[in-house]
Amino acid sequence: MKRFPVIISFFVVVICATCGVFLYSATQSLNELQRRGQSDLSLASDRLVSSLFGYRQLAVALASDPRLARLSVSDPELAEILLGTSDFSGALDFVLLDRERQVIASASRGGAYDWRLSPFVSRALHGAMGRKVQISAESGRRAFYYAAPVFSDSGKVDRVVVAVVDLESIEAEFRGSRPAVYVTDEYGIIYFSNRSELVLRNRNLSAAIGAAQSEDETIAPFVDFTTQRLWGFELWSVSAGRYLPRHALHLTRDLPVIGMTAEALIDLRPALINAEIQAAAAGAVMFLLGTVILVVARQRRRLTLDNLLLERRVAQRTRELSNANQSLRAEVTERLEAEEALRRAQEDLVQAEKLSALGKMSAGISHELNQPLMAIQSFADNAVTFLERNNTETAARNLGKVSQLAQRMGRIIQNFRAFARQEKETVHRVDLIGIVRGAADLAEIHLRQRDATVRLNLPDAPVWVQGGEVRLQQVILNLITNATDAMAEADRREVRVTLTPGAPVLLSVRDNGPGIEEPDRVFEPFYSTKKIGEAEGVGLGLSISYGLVQSFGGNIRGQNHPDGGAIFTVELQPWSEEAAA
Repeated sequence: MKRFPVIISFFVVVICATCGVFLYSATQSLNELQRRGQSDLSLASDRLVSSLFGYRQLAVALASDPRLARLSVSDPELAEILLGTSDFSGALDFVLLDRERQVIASASRGGAYDWRLSPFVSRALHGAMGRKVQISAESGRRAFYYAAPVFSDSGKVDRVVVAVVDLESIEAEFRGSRPAVYVTDEYGIIYFSNRSELVLRNRNLSAAIGAAQSEDETIAPFVDFTTQRLWGFELWSVSAGRYLPRHALHLTRDLPVIGMTAEALIDLRPALINAEIQAAAAGAVMFLLGTVILVVARQRRRLTLDNLLLERRVAQRTRELSNANQSLRAEVTERLEAEEALRRAQEDLVQAEKLSALGKMSAGISHELNQPLMAIQSFADNAVTFLERNNTETAARNLGKVSQLAQRMGRIIQNFRAFARQEKETVHRVDLIGIVRGAADLAEIHLRQRDATVRLNLPDAPVWVQGGEVRLQQVILNLITNATDAMAEADRREVRVTLTPGAPVLLSVRDNGPGIEEPDRVFEPFYSTKKIGEAEGVGLGLSISYGLVQSFGGNIRGQNHPDGGAIFTVELQPWSEEAAA
């Protein structure tokens, strides 16, 4: 009996929570339904406005035809112009009126409609564009009217072109689509809808009394419906056949371009079914959870006795785990120390490989610096001589050449100092184009010694990637020098460096040498294809380059090119703020 109040309370909580879930889910579903409904309503109304706007532009273009203002009333060419335009556009009719609103010519040659009672024609006679929607007196079909003024050479409105657009033919393209959409004029009369049950009904018939069409027997009252505001939504209950939703969300949208209002009835069944499913699922989960809790409570007393025995076993096991934990900590410490030692060794190896590359180019560096120094001395001596002869112009040219040679020496020294420094920075944003050009400058001496050239295919704009400037330059320099060495026996020695932006960024280095004998082993440590005595390193250059590119989150691969030679491709991640975060 003590459990009975608990069970009752549990069921009350489950019911309340289920109702809460239903209300929340229904609100969310209605929000989503309203969003999609507004999108569908906007799409349908924009299609209608676009279709009508084409006829408006056609009426304006026709009114601009100088023949309509120039030709006489009895000229049959007027009717031919209107008939040809009507046939071309598919309009119901095109009518040309004079200032007294008398028909001058028309495409249909009808004359049943009294244009003197048309305010939209009066608007056109005053030089503005007129529009009106109503039932055509000529054909009995629903039509949209555009009235465009025809100006004479003096700038006055002499005539008016009226375009009669068949709304029913446009409506056929919308028939049966979802949701239910209808468009009303300023009196609430529905002239356009994708549901035939709503056509030619009046939303607010009492408001239309006194309007020209209120006495038209073809206009029926609107369908029976009730409305209520719930959670900020306008919900309708409709009784009008199976093609209209019985319970619907009502949405509206003003269409000032055509002077009408578009409305939509969105079926509520999907939203209500979704809310019911979620509420039922939540109730089922809570019920099952409560059942589990009751079962667990019954077993709790039994488990209490077992826990006493387990506590003693746990205490013993805890001591054993504590000892094992101490041993594990010692092992982790040893591994961390080993990893740190390995990292330092890798850094030293990278620096050693870098210094090895500098060593290979040291003779070339000396030659590159010695030549400018000798030239500087010669130009300086000549400048002194020319100054003693008061030949300042020639002396200035010599001093300018001295400045250029000094800048060249400074650029060589700056490149090698930047390359030789030991980089400690983390991965950051670097310009790959600048790095490639710097590596090409460093490799220039090595290329010249081997009678080779490098061709750079680089974009004009900077290409930002994730990496380290010095380490990336070391990778590219290693690839260029390796490619140069591989072409030792080639007749034409050219290294092609191509940069392709994208995700990832691709940098390829291709030579025209004999290719790679074993592409799968090319990144193994101490692997080298150079003959004994020719190799200046220990075969770690590509292996180190592979590790450096991997540390930037990239990849490097080597393979033989179909047209001959080897090609190495470096894949790097483009720089982004998300990657930096």
